[in-house]
Amino acid sequence: MMRINRRGVLTLAAGIAAGLATNGCSGVTTRVRLGTAQPGGQFHEFASALAAAAAEHSTIRIDPVVTEGSLTNLRLLADGEIDAALTLGDAVRPDDRARAIGRVYECYIQVAVRPDSQVRQLQDLRGRRVDLGLIGSGSAATGEHLLRTAGLTPGLDVAIEHRNLSTAMQALQRGQIDAILWGDEVPTPVFAPPMRLRLLDLAEWVAPMYDRSGYPYDGLTVPTNTYPGSTAVDTVGVPTLLLAAPDLADHAVTEIAELLINQGDLLVPSQTIGFQFLDRRWLVGTGRVPLHSAAAAYYRAGHG
Repeated sequence: MMRINRRGVLTLAAGIAAGLATNGCSGVTTRVRLGTAQPGGQFHEFASALAAAAAEHSTIRIDPVVTEGSLTNLRLLADGEIDAALTLGDAVRPDDRARAIGRVYECYIQVAVRPDSQVRQLQDLRGRRVDLGLIGSGSAATGEHLLRTAGLTPGLDVAIEHRNLSTAMQALQRGQIDAILWGDEVPTPVFAPPMRLRLLDLAEWVAPMYDRSGYPYDGLTVPTNTYPGSTAVDTVGVPTLLLAAPDLADHAVTEIAELLINQGDLLVPSQTIGFQFLDRRWLVGTGRVPLHSAAAAYYRAGHG
């Protein structure tokens, strides 16, 4: 495992899997540094699963890199400090040079309050304290966009704080904040043991968020009892994309695309089965982010 701190310094952390693979003609190992997010979340779980699948089924090796999330990953990708990145689709700017290897899954934007909270809808957060997650994460940026769309100016109408998710959840339980916003799978595994909370319904904001930004957000449903005692709510969905740096070798991109197609069942966290899966038909649905030419060629050649 690798870690990049907030100053962008790349360090090694314990747990990089041993073993080398070779690039057949050159005999040089192809290693792909993949920007993820914090341990316990979907980005990190997916990257770890992809690294394990690569070690078992391909000739490349993937080294997950711990970061704050999407925005940090995009910066590191542009600076050449990582070779590939997971990011929320709405975080990618039109002038970013990275290309998509595929759309891998959907991120659920979730806003939670304590069960006894007087907050019933997003506008009720006016004058309250909300944690949006780490600075540099995609969900923090999407959260600010959501609040602004609802007529709440971050830092003015709502006091904004930034913690990792597990710490934010503890602050919510202790009454130090009034709500938390995060983006992840459902249920989110960092809540262990699961705690009682109430999710806000965000259905009414999907279309206005699109109108305000031009990004096509999805409407998703979080089922009843996803968290203990929680009722079903509709929320905002954002596709998660796997991006490649402009100079990542074509053969590495092709091998990653092959893993997504042929080893997709290994890349789905067990607790999300039934709620979300890697839909191989959606891999090419990367929206306004163009597919990498090597990935596109692979999908056309073998999968139409």
